[in-house]
Amino acid sequence: MIGIVGGGLAGLSAAYRLQKAGHEVRVFEANDRLGGLAATYETRGDRIEAFYHHLSKSEETIVELAEELGLGDRIEWRIGENAYYVDGVAHPLDKPWEIAAYPYLSLYDKFRLTMLTLEVDVRGGIPRRDTYENLEDFEDVPIKEFLIEHTTRGVYEYFFEPLLDAKFGSRKEDVSAAWLLGRVKFRGERDLLEGEILGYIEGGFGVLVDELVEAVGRENIETGAFVTDIGFAADDGADGRGPVESMTVKREDENGEEVSETHAVDDVVVATMPDVLESLTGYECDIDFQGSVCAVVSMDEQLMDTYWLNIADEAPFGALIEHTNFVPPERYGGEHLLYVASYVQGTDEELWQLDDDGVEDLWLDGIEDMFPAFDRENVNWTLVARNPKTAPVYERGYLDMVIPYDLSEEVAPGVHYAGMASRAQYPERSLNGAIEAGYAAADRILDADY
Repeated sequence: MIGIVGGGLAGLSAAYRLQKAGHEVRVFEANDRLGGLAATYETRGDRIEAFYHHLSKSEETIVELAEELGLGDRIEWRIGENAYYVDGVAHPLDKPWEIAAYPYLSLYDKFRLTMLTLEVDVRGGIPRRDTYENLEDFEDVPIKEFLIEHTTRGVYEYFFEPLLDAKFGSRKEDVSAAWLLGRVKFRGERDLLEGEILGYIEGGFGVLVDELVEAVGRENIETGAFVTDIGFAADDGADGRGPVESMTVKREDENGEEVSETHAVDDVVVATMPDVLESLTGYECDIDFQGSVCAVVSMDEQLMDTYWLNIADEAPFGALIEHTNFVPPERYGGEHLLYVASYVQGTDEELWQLDDDGVEDLWLDGIEDMFPAFDRENVNWTLVARNPKTAPVYERGYLDMVIPYDLSEEVAPGVHYAGMASRAQYPERSLNGAIEAGYAAADRILDADY
């Protein structure tokens, strides 16, 4: 049997891949819900993700998986409209004439920004399309230095810096240019007259999780199951550790009593955060992670005219994403659904310390300041989700800290990793990256069979 730690998309995808190849698998998820960051809430209609999600055209693996699971015809591609809130005004930035009218960048600023988004290097007056092909060339380049050299100081100060403040906060100076270039490649497909093309699954990403669970078999998945130990065979080598041979799992039985069970395993895939890997194997990862607080607000009326609103002004949140300006509110029984989101660099930050009612009050006050016509009486409900390690801080030298899929040499034969510190989640984490990480770890096991 192959034991899998974690029932998010990475763990479920690894189990799916291995089971298709004929292996017996068992997934152990500590929480009561499966799906990880793709977990959902109920609405009057379709479910909605607790943390906002959409697809970019570059995300092919998740589309292929959806097709395998019979969901191919439920993937919808829509225009995700964007705007930038500056000095009390939301400026749409999708159509060419909207970008041309944006008052905070000069014509030359806009030209240099456009060339970067098209991955064209115009330094020296001779356009080149090969400069940005290899992201690793920019792994050690500070993002501010890169942007000033490859665009303009105005582009950095009046366009990117507020976005970096919202995304990385106090860590923005540590981020590498490779992250930005990777994001450009990741989110690069646009309709020239309309805006960015984004995808969504009809019914939400919870539908994909449901189909994966069904494909793996609910009988092969345990929730509320904490993996507390991985056992290894004795070895005569210097480290005294041979191949993996067992997993110990703690859970509650039907009487509410805590019980531990030990399962014999041939391989283990750890598909969770690096701290879990460290607690089970001793493998240390130096990657720093940032957390996030994300609320879904259900309203009777529309708030904005755009899907995604980036904010340059002072606000108690980093971005507003009105999901039902992307997916019609009719899908949710007429509810208008708004994400209010902010990253935190540590759990000691004031936002993280607030309880859910405190977050709701703070953020609804902020929305009222930005949108005077907003009426709290139109709010049906607000649900607040938190995750202390939502995404890596893509600092310079990040690739040197990525955890290998196969940890045979670093830990012991039979130990594999598919969590967020995987190579597939660089330089931008995504649901697609989680699936690719799960597949990659599974493939290492399958390769060892031959």
